[in-house]
Amino acid sequence: MPNVKLQNYLHLHFIVFVWGFTAILGELISIEALPLVWYRMLLASGFIYLYIRFKKIALHISRKLFFTLFFAGIVIALHWITFFAAIKVSNVSITLAMLSTGAFFTSILEPIFYKRKVIWYEVLFGLLVILGLYIIFQVEGDYFLGILYALCSAFLSSVFSVINGKVAQQYNPSMISFYELLSGVGVITLYLLFLTFFGSQTEGFTVSFFQLSVSDWTYMLILASVCTAYAFIGSVQVMKYLSPYTVMLTINLEPVYGIMLAVVIFGESEKMSPQFYYGALIILSTVILNGILKNAKKRKSTSTLGNITK
Repeated sequence: MPNVKLQNYLHLHFIVFVWGFTAILGELISIEALPLVWYRMLLASGFIYLYIRFKKIALHISRKLFFTLFFAGIVIALHWITFFAAIKVSNVSITLAMLSTGAFFTSILEPIFYKRKVIWYEVLFGLLVILGLYIIFQVEGDYFLGILYALCSAFLSSVFSVINGKVAQQYNPSMISFYELLSGVGVITLYLLFLTFFGSQTEGFTVSFFQLSVSDWTYMLILASVCTAYAFIGSVQVMKYLSPYTVMLTINLEPVYGIMLAVVIFGESEKMSPQFYYGALIILSTVILNGILKNAKKRKSTSTLGNITK
């Protein structure tokens, strides 16, 4: 069993490393954010559908669940569009540092969605995140638009995680992901069709929209298959052997891996001022400390409940 846990722990780190590589691919792919997300969601939904067919997973769902997943699909599509848009107008380091604020937004949304009280240390951590953001804004003001896009992406990511937190406990994750991706690409397709018929000649489904270079196709296939379909299925698999706490702390390393990769691959364009890294460290440390305290509180409540039932 220890060997199995170690294997899955290493596998999880590889998956998080792959997620960090997503931002690198976003920089390498030359097309704009909207068509990039359309291709990603279309291809990834196809790969996951093949997996569902192979595993013979049922796809029948209720109308209520369909509309929930449909809305979640729109949210994840907007999350990815703003994520890649942030990379296009700034860089990978800025985008990933801002994406770390997702946990802060989740701590605000959870009391609303789950109707629980706000915890005191969440307020304190929220202030620390704002401090980290203030430091980054002060020294990287030239990337204002990228920071704004990335913060929107982080907020949408937290909305998506809260929605998924409710449905993932009851339904198959692969089925959920398939409908969400399909819904997202469906809505983007309708928007692009509208632009095709009512926009300018350079908008929507134009000839150039489907003329991707060989390198773009290569990176896109890696993004859709390895960084989306495989990473999702793999993350579900490792959760069977690792605690949610271990998974959460490891996932928080995604910005670290991504920023390190960006500096190695893109060099000088990704090297930021020392103050930027101070701000990013404050945000990331706050997220990790929040997870540690939440896990300790959960263990304490579980231990208390166990003593009562004995």
